[in-house]
Amino acid sequence: MLAAAAVVILVGYGDLNDLLTLVVGVISAAVSLAAAFWFLAERGLRRWAALALLILSPIVAIAVFAASNLLGPALGSAAAWVLAAAAARAALAPSPSDWQMPEYAAEPRAKHPFLIMNPRSGGGKVGRFDLKRKAEQLGAEVFLMDGADPVDVAKVASDAVANGADLLGVAGGDGTQALVADVAAEHDIPFLVITAGTRNHFALDLGLDRENPAACLDALADGVDLRVDLGVIGGQTFVNNASFGAYAEIVESPEYRDDKRGQTLDLLPDLLHGRRGTPLRAVAGDTTIEAPQAVLVANNPYGAGDLTGLGRRTRMDRGVLGVIGINVGSARQAAALLRRAKYRGITALTAREVTVEASSPEIPVGIDGEAVCLPTPVRCEIRPGALRVRVPRNRPGIAPPKASVNWAELRRLALPRRPAR
Repeated sequence: MLAAAAVVILVGYGDLNDLLTLVVGVISAAVSLAAAFWFLAERGLRRWAALALLILSPIVAIAVFAASNLLGPALGSAAAWVLAAAAARAALAPSPSDWQMPEYAAEPRAKHPFLIMNPRSGGGKVGRFDLKRKAEQLGAEVFLMDGADPVDVAKVASDAVANGADLLGVAGGDGTQALVADVAAEHDIPFLVITAGTRNHFALDLGLDRENPAACLDALADGVDLRVDLGVIGGQTFVNNASFGAYAEIVESPEYRDDKRGQTLDLLPDLLHGRRGTPLRAVAGDTTIEAPQAVLVANNPYGAGDLTGLGRRTRMDRGVLGVIGINVGSARQAAALLRRAKYRGITALTAREVTVEASSPEIPVGIDGEAVCLPTPVRCEIRPGALRVRVPRNRPGIAPPKASVNWAELRRLALPRRPAR
């Protein structure tokens, strides 16, 4: 009803000239999206001209609507569309059993927990939240990565298990967590995540408290277990995702650490136009993605519409990899994103195994945000239920996922057919 009202408000309000004004609004949206692509894909004067177009296009559309006395109805119609989308998502919302991971009793309680902490991670959260002292008060042995020399984290974890550790934990970034999680999975002992990293993507998807890392230590006294999957790429474990193509090429750049935004804008034009980077080919199950600019392989799929791997996974126990391939090489293709259901430049699917091929002997890959080079072809696979994660019984949890709007399903729900006699 709200969707119908959004159309009736505009159509019923004006005449043919007003309908032409609406066409201007649609054109403005397409121009804005194309201008955004040009801003990323060009350099110099063209880039700044595209930015000006991106700013001016909606302003011109608003001025045209105001001159035609359609601004009020247009805002009313837009509000109806927003409410329609909210109602549709509420109607299609999945049940909690679809997005909540089952919990298991944390038995037996760990007698010799061993925690690895990086005091430099997350801007010094280990020291700021006094994590070492609090962990030791709960009976944990703590290893601080505070020396000048690099630390072989996997060896430290393996040695701890050999000396009797029956729980491994990490206060650090996702890359460090993946190394220790691999050891914990190998010995089937619980793994504890402490949100002392910068972004804490893995911890966020476990429903842990990112504002207070010390709250994660409650799992040592009153915890439950979650069985989650692990991703494997070229024999290396990852907890979040592995990225190929544009993102991996950018992250590999030495200048990226010091100027992420500037380096991204500098390299994107060559990557989008194919002047930089090795052409890729990804095979996921029965699907082949030819010459994508970017491929994201995730340990379980991200939420609908998340093309970057910076969003949320409601579950990490589905036993599949989430795969996204992107082919956007022109402004026309960028504008076609408005009709995403018919746009073939974005491939999103799930698979148990993914192989990324290239003509070069090795390619850059971003694994949990860290840049490495791997020999081709690169094979990714999933290890279902490989890791037992111990989390506090009382934790913030994860927000219910937003359902994608499926008009066919909505029609079926709203207008059910009567059964035949």
